Amino acid sequence: MALTAYYSFAANGIADGVVAAVANIAESFRNKNEVRKTVRELQSLSNRELADLGLHRSEIRRVAMQAVYKN
Repeated sequence: MALTAYYSFAANGIADGVVAAVANIAESFRNKNEVRKTVRELQSLSNRELADLGLHRSEIRRVAMQAVYKN
């Protein structure tokens, strides 16, 4: 009985780990897509529009990363 409970626990632990890993991968893809989208939108602005936002074109990637990852 104890052996069955141990294997059942181990199987659930592995399944939980796989579910967590898949969730992390999905979140990573969502974040990367959001960074790409933000970069694309900022790159479409003119230098004047970027300056109005207080940004230089060289800062676009950093700003996009900060916006998505809240760093």
